[in-house]
Amino acid sequence: MDKKEIMELVKKEGIGFIRLQICDINGMVKNAEIPVDQLEKALDGRVMFDGSSIEGFVRIDESDMFLVPDLDTFAILPWSDEKKPTARLICDVYRPNGKPYEADPRHVLKRVLAKAKEMGFEAYAGPEPEFFLFKRDDNGRPTLDLHDKGGYFDLMPVDLGEETRKEIVLALEKMGFDVEMAHHEVAPAQHEIDFAYSDALKTADNIQTFKIVVKTIALFKGLHATFMPKPIEGINGSGMHTHQSLSKDGKNAFYDPQSQYQLSSVALNYIGGLLTHAREITLVTNPTVNSYKRLVPGYEAPVNIGWSIGNRTALVRVPAIRGEATRLEYRSPDPTANPYFALAAMIGAGLDGIEKNIEPPNPVEENIFQMNEEEKASKGIGQLPGTLQEAIYEFEHSSLMKEVLGESVFEKLIKTKKREWSRFSASVTDWERGEYLELY
Repeated sequence: MDKKEIMELVKKEGIGFIRLQICDINGMVKNAEIPVDQLEKALDGRVMFDGSSIEGFVRIDESDMFLVPDLDTFAILPWSDEKKPTARLICDVYRPNGKPYEADPRHVLKRVLAKAKEMGFEAYAGPEPEFFLFKRDDNGRPTLDLHDKGGYFDLMPVDLGEETRKEIVLALEKMGFDVEMAHHEVAPAQHEIDFAYSDALKTADNIQTFKIVVKTIALFKGLHATFMPKPIEGINGSGMHTHQSLSKDGKNAFYDPQSQYQLSSVALNYIGGLLTHAREITLVTNPTVNSYKRLVPGYEAPVNIGWSIGNRTALVRVPAIRGEATRLEYRSPDPTANPYFALAAMIGAGLDGIEKNIEPPNPVEENIFQMNEEEKASKGIGQLPGTLQEAIYEFEHSSLMKEVLGESVFEKLIKTKKREWSRFSASVTDWERGEYLELY
């Protein structure tokens, strides 16, 4: 829509307030709410905010920043007041000199997509975000009490979790999502809702909107939704497998019916880039201490750096479908990732593989989870970082990540994540108390 169409729709729907949304370096959604009489000013990019108060943004001596809405992201929030509904617009962040702010996560992804376009490609992605629904206590605080004992694709009696998942889907559809599937996941109280494949920028925007919708509807139902990768030990964690492909001249650039596996050299080089840089990009795709409690053997998490045709034990999997739907699935990301940075890192690694003609090793069709270390080494199968500290080290020594994310984001992420690891290292956990308190 253009400005005129948005103004007309706002008047027609009786919109009372507009939320102008951005996200910080950690992927947390931030917003400023304005009354509708300020909308024209907002559409002209004249709403200013204090960038120094946003995590990972500017210093206090350069804090004036401007919100520039992306008009294509206009949507009415389906749970807002019927008399005075609220709409939202996702914004880009600009400096007072009229230039995009280089550390704005949305701008980082746009820059990578611009490079892809220079190479003749359009990048597409589709996520599979998983989440848990937990009960709240009498004071409304989240607990770890599970509302069901279901498993993958289970058809449960209609309960609060199933009702909540249905309400989430309805809310997403009202906001323009094309929901493809919703189902119970492997772990108790774990769910997944998949939405349509789209261009990478829209996909990143959709992930952010999805998280807000899930948490909001769960709250209305008296539940707590969490995207924490591993809230409970001993059961599967929540991932965000991310499907990816490139198109060129309107055709799927990964598909070649005449080649082995019906994969083009572009697809193979993209896979080669992802595998080569997998350890470097893990800090971005799995950015928290808790992320590495999911990335352990035994819970279907892709800890092994290899690729396969269909085999789900590999980090990169190529689903069986071909033709215009040819794509690959990168299986390590989790939903705590900043989606703009995560997509930028994955696409950037794939493009580097194309530029440098990186050939991947042979695909692995055996169950990697059942291989010993010697068997993995013989097939060139590496392993992802096992802790946040290890991921920081790999990221810090990556020239590619510095180029893809930009020096400002690169340095801020290192600083932010080192602080997080330091806080974790100084903490005393329940496991330590249980292990040592009586023993010593």
